[in-house]
Amino acid sequence: MNYMKEYKRWLDSPCLSEAEWSCLKEIAENEKEIESRFYAPLEFGTAGLRGIMGVGLNRMNIHVIRWTTQAFAELILSEGEEAKEKGLIICYDCRVNSDVFAKEAASVAAANGIKCRIFDSLRPTPELSFAIRHYGAIAGINVTASHNPKEYSGYKVYWSDGAQLPPQHAQKIADTMSKLDMFKDVKRMPFEEAVQKDLISILGEETDEIFLERVLEMSISSEPVKKLGENFAVVYTPFHGTGYKLIPEVLKRIGVKNIYPEPKQTEIDGTFPTVISPNPEDPEGFYLAIELAEKKDADLIIGTDPDADRIGVLVKHEGEYRQLSGNQIGLLLLDYIINLKRENGTLPENAAVITTIVTSKMAKVMAEDNGIHLDETFTGFKFIAEKIAEYENDNSYDYQLAFEESYGYMFGDFVRDKDAVTAALLITEMAAFHLQNGRTLFDAMDMLYEKHGFFREKTVNIAMEGLEGVSKRRALMEHFRNSPPDEIVGFKVVGVKDYQSGEITVPGLGKVGHTHIMGSDVLVFDLIEGSSLVIRPSGTEPKVKVYMLLSGKSKEELEKKEERLLEFAESLKE
Repeated sequence: MNYMKEYKRWLDSPCLSEAEWSCLKEIAENEKEIESRFYAPLEFGTAGLRGIMGVGLNRMNIHVIRWTTQAFAELILSEGEEAKEKGLIICYDCRVNSDVFAKEAASVAAANGIKCRIFDSLRPTPELSFAIRHYGAIAGINVTASHNPKEYSGYKVYWSDGAQLPPQHAQKIADTMSKLDMFKDVKRMPFEEAVQKDLISILGEETDEIFLERVLEMSISSEPVKKLGENFAVVYTPFHGTGYKLIPEVLKRIGVKNIYPEPKQTEIDGTFPTVISPNPEDPEGFYLAIELAEKKDADLIIGTDPDADRIGVLVKHEGEYRQLSGNQIGLLLLDYIINLKRENGTLPENAAVITTIVTSKMAKVMAEDNGIHLDETFTGFKFIAEKIAEYENDNSYDYQLAFEESYGYMFGDFVRDKDAVTAALLITEMAAFHLQNGRTLFDAMDMLYEKHGFFREKTVNIAMEGLEGVSKRRALMEHFRNSPPDEIVGFKVVGVKDYQSGEITVPGLGKVGHTHIMGSDVLVFDLIEGSSLVIRPSGTEPKVKVYMLLSGKSKEELEKKEERLLEFAESLKE
């Protein structure tokens, strides 16, 4: 694409506001900035769009939102009249412009004759997934950039099953966008006019209540919470986002008497003034919650990202607040759910757990030790949702928990995406259960290591931003795909899985088999003594992720392995 030609096309468009036009005029002498904004459109994939907000083709703004929604509307229209009636459900988070973008999307859909329901204010991602299924909508849109920094916005798209868009539909939208002129081919209707014509309706607290009822049905045992009573306290931070209302309410309803929302971070603010990045994976963001927890002598700290699909947990252990990893939370939940349901007679004989190919190897060992079926998918809950649909169609397995290492967890049949609201409920019950038995969640984790073996995981993110970053990410993956190493920092490579081609190779032997799934840009290097190193480009951010999935005979051995592999991961940044 000729970025300068596209820049001038935008400058000449009558669709731009005076402020947008002035913004573009200001960069007239800055070719590098023009290139950055106009070298290509944001790539539409199964996760929709995500990018930095600003004026330009490669930015998130109302023109890109309208253009994308027009293409999405044409996909819905191709499904027939019934699809128009089933309509869209639209949700948004706390970010700057989220409400504006959501209304723009609704207006374009309405102009195409598609009925829309839009929430009256910001809501968690899992509630959107639930609402699509509950109301029988054909699709959904969520204006969110999840845990990305404040400069970002996003446009996530869902289909009728409440899961993110299937690949074939995503491709159809991308193809349609390439044929549409974003300024000339988009149908629009004023939002208020669409409301008056009953093309847009508003969802409110009635949907919250139905959703909360389903969340509370996932409770396994709230008795430990009630028995601990005043002796159990939880601090919660929504990181300025959508969990501020429903999560404290859920904890209150299961009997938590002392629930303390962190006041500064409970304020809705898309500039995230108290954190660099509103990511519950990052322990630095919990400093205010830790201060409050110390004052209140809390047992547990819970934090959710701005759209409340991911959840982070800190536990008071030996006088300090320590953070559990995403893998550890999932493994603890797996143990808790299986064993308590087995005790109370509610664990089905065909129980299953679903994880991903970059999740802790310990999950598979625990499932085998407990006689539970386990499946691994690619990273992303759209793939997990596909596996659940397969279970339902085959009447084969009844999944009890799905999780991935990046702090995402899903339960039940009422959502098909990460659900931090239900996770908050079950993590709180689980923490109370272990406290009642005289141990913290870290003590419980140590018990699992002693029972199932020692495992350790570490993820390193290698940022590669901008147009240059696209080439760097591609070159890095091509290098390791075409010239796989025989050893990595002294660890012999005993096998290579290329999940793009599906080939499994062994150094010295060549191709020996196929992976159980294929079609994703992921390389796995299996190392001697049962550990693995995984390299994959992020699907939502300009970075390459390196995962270390380690196993060994002791914590000390794993620490030494991690130290050596960290050197390798850090070398990739050079």
